[in-house]
This record gives sequence, structure tokens and C-alpha cells, in this order.
Amino acid sequence: MADLQDDLHTAGEIGELGELTEPFPTEPYPSESPASASGEDDDPTLRRARALLAAHPVADGYSGLAWTLRNLHWYDLELGESGVDTDIPRLRRGHVGALFWSLHLPDGRRGDGAVAATVEQLDLVKSVTRAYPEGLRLAYSAGEVTDARNCGRAAVLLGPAGAAALGDSLAVLRALHVLGLRVLTLSGVSWAGEAGLTPFGEEVVREMNRLGVIADLTGACEQTVRRTFAVSKAPALCTRSAARALRPHPANLPDDLLAELGAAGGLCMVPLTAEQTGPTVRDVADHLDHVRAVAGPQGVGLSGTYDTGTAHPQELGDASCYPRLIAELLDRGWSDTDIALLTWGNVQRILCGADFTARAAQARRPPSTATITALDG
Repeated sequence: MADLQDDLHTAGEIGELGELTEPFPTEPYPSESPASASGEDDDPTLRRARALLAAHPVADGYSGLAWTLRNLHWYDLELGESGVDTDIPRLRRGHVGALFWSLHLPDGRRGDGAVAATVEQLDLVKSVTRAYPEGLRLAYSAGEVTDARNCGRAAVLLGPAGAAALGDSLAVLRALHVLGLRVLTLSGVSWAGEAGLTPFGEEVVREMNRLGVIADLTGACEQTVRRTFAVSKAPALCTRSAARALRPHPANLPDDLLAELGAAGGLCMVPLTAEQTGPTVRDVADHLDHVRAVAGPQGVGLSGTYDTGTAHPQELGDASCYPRLIAELLDRGWSDTDIALLTWGNVQRILCGADFTARAAQARRPPSTATITALDG
């Protein structure tokens, strides 16, 4: 727990939040050529994909690495680790500039056990990033994500965590935010369940806005999604949602919600999983095409979902494979601008929006003292 105490006061932002066009260093890793490391014949489209990613790296919306590392007795992410889908060499080959490390609890813990397990994962992520400072850097704001990218590191953002991690307490939410939490999934609790947000749930969203914690609506019921759009002053994410019109998975979004998400300035991050998007890279591209058409170019992002125990589409087996997906999109006629939004710009916009909303909310209201007993009875 000492690692957490060291970071109770996080560093301030570095750089201007609005600057989205600073180039990623074209040679951030001189010891490793992406083309040669891939072991593939480098066709012109793949070369163009890599060049685009060098300037606009991937901001990956969901990584299960924290829970996976928790169950490994030994690993080396710098040299490369066969026991995981994500390590620093593969992040470099895949041009991943930022990734959200999930703090979800796959064993379904509730109450104090969920709070404790989430804090333990926060502590683990901080320990891992400290152990690999040449490859990873913790980031708590849009400016710090940009700074990490410009230094050739992959920015690590903490979250999403499950709503059960709050223990139905806004004080716990504030404590987790101080420890670095930046994304919270609004599902699986009494105040964000099948009936939608309760009065306490709405107060949770307002307090998240005040702190700068982003709402993740993956797996939330339609009532919760729509009520969050109405209550939240900051844009929301769906960190692992594709198009239900193409594949009827419960976490995928129907077209009406995709359209509302785009209109609300939110972001649907399409997961690279065979279960949700299909078994091939072309299937993933089909979902990206569909989400872009319905939610708009500013409403679509990428979610690797690596190290979550799920099967991935062919040619997208680990974090190094993003250039193959971008090459497929280029073959389909995606513009450089739309790809830059997909990989980097849209996530940066969401982070900037959360930062701006938090500053405005903190000037208007003090920390909420509401309790679930007082609001929900």
C-alpha cells in the first residue's frame, strides 16, 4: 500500500489540453523497427498504416493486464512475456500510445471485498508502471497522456472499475479518484441496475463529473444509458461495445443508442474480440464502419480487450497487431483524419471534456454528502 500513499497528490497537467495534433515521435524506439519486428512483408498500405500510427497512436480503451499479472508469479514486460497478450515490445510494435487498465473484478465481489480488491489492483498497477519507467507512465489527465506519448511511453490510465468498488459510498469514490481512478462502469449495482439510475445513482454521476471520473456504460441497461446522457455534463464511454445490428451480443449497442451516444459527444470503443465483433479483422472493420456511420467519426474508438481471457479475431491476436486493422480501414477508404480520430483524437477529446467539466463543477459545488440511505430509502 506504500505505492498508493506515494501518489495521493498526483502531478499537475503537462502541456495544453487542446493540443491534439502534436506528432508522436517518428522514431521513439530506435532499437526496434516495427516492420522488421513484425516478420511480415511490408506492403505499401501497411507502411502507410504504420506511418499514421506513428503520428496518431492507439488509445486502447480496455486492457485486462492488471488482473492477469495478479495471477502470475513472475513476468518481464520489458523483454517480452509469453504469458500475456500485452508487453512493452508489442505495445511499441502496435504503436499503442495509451491504454486503460481495467480494475474490474471477474469473481463478482461485492461490498467491502470489492473495495479492497479494487484498491489492491490500483496498487499493483502503480507498482508495475514504476518497474518499467522506460515503457509505461501513469497518467491522470489529458495533458499527462499527451506528455507520455511525446516521451515515447505508453500512458496508463486507471479504470474502468466496477460500480461495486464504491461500496455505495461517494466518499469511497473520492478516495479512489485520489488514488488515480478515472473511469467507472455504471452497472451491476442497485443504483444502476435494470430500472436505470436511482436518485443516488444520479448523484454518483454528478460527483463523477465534479471529480473528472468518466462514466463507462458498457453493459448498462437502456434506461441507465439514457439517464446518464441526461444527467452527465461530461461525455461518456462504452469501453467494450460494438454494433448490435451486426452481432447480437448483449454488450453491443443498438443503432438508436449508438446515435444518441454520438449526439451526446460520447464514444463507442469497439472491442477486438471474436465474440462481440466476429472472427476476422474484416468483421472488426465492419463494426467500425457501422459505428462511424451511425454515431459519427467522433463517436468511434478502439478497445483491444487483450488479457481478458477472450478469443481475438484472426490477425489481431495481441497488442502488436493494430497496424493490420488500420491497413484494412485504409483499404476501405477511411481518410487519414478519420483514422486519427479513431486511434487517438476521440479519446483525447473525452479526457479533455472530463477535465474541463471537473473544473467547472468544482467551482459550482462542494463534495456531495448524499448517502444511498437518504436518497433511495
